[in-house]
Amino acid sequence: MSLKGKTLFISGGSRGIGLAIALRAARDGANVTIAAKTAEPHPKLPGTIYTAAQEIEQAGGKALPVLCDIREEGQVAEAVARTVETFGGIDICVNNASAIQLTGTLETDMKRYDLMHQINTRGTFLVSKMCIPHLKLAKNAHILNLAPPLDMKAKWFKNHVAYTMAKFGMSMCTLGMSAEFARDGIAVNSLWPISTIDTAAVRNLLGGATVAAMSRSPDIMADAAHAIFLRPSREATGNFYIDEEVLRAEGVSDFSIYAPDATGPLAGDFFVPDEVFARTDTNIKSIY
Repeated sequence: MSLKGKTLFISGGSRGIGLAIALRAARDGANVTIAAKTAEPHPKLPGTIYTAAQEIEQAGGKALPVLCDIREEGQVAEAVARTVETFGGIDICVNNASAIQLTGTLETDMKRYDLMHQINTRGTFLVSKMCIPHLKLAKNAHILNLAPPLDMKAKWFKNHVAYTMAKFGMSMCTLGMSAEFARDGIAVNSLWPISTIDTAAVRNLLGGATVAAMSRSPDIMADAAHAIFLRPSREATGNFYIDEEVLRAEGVSDFSIYAPDATGPLAGDFFVPDEVFARTDTNIKSIY
């Protein structure tokens, strides 16, 4: 089983987890649209939609880089239309784009609040809405939101309520749309890492090199996403998947390849319920 010939629409996939998911699909021979804002190199963030497209082609896939701000309905509609025109349809929608700021209520300015909600919650809703008419025509259609389980404990809200609300908004899209489109055979799921992932966000915002050294590579999320995309969409929907648990169900037992340089415990990601940590034998240190 593979994703050969399948078409993925990925928001914000010019780097990090989104790009890793794209490259894993490309190795199967998939078509990938990278819909993101980064057309010019950023001084602190690697990659543009064009470098991502080049990597996808080199990995064996076909790429369509589209400059797209998912806050703009017209731009999303155009990106989806160009994808269908280029590749003939859409099989998989990955809502990867996200904005983050871990500040308390008094420290969060409303411009940043609006940005997080426009990209995370509204962007996920909008991109899904635009892709769904085409997903209805696909065999084994999937929407995957990179969003956490809905664990409604105050500890996830108290230090950064604005971000948590925006991120859980993505999760609520999973909860609602999975039921809404079950009859159409569209799987709608969330995927979240049990550990922190070594991305630009971690290196620039969430602890820098120290936390990066306690993190896994984005490849674990890519491999977990790939496994989810191959599952029957009418059977595997409405789930809040954890990356490691997805791969354990696929028979993976050695996870050292995802953090080959780690010398101590991994850093547990936030939003991971206590019972998930209790189920794993991985050496993980929760930061909450």
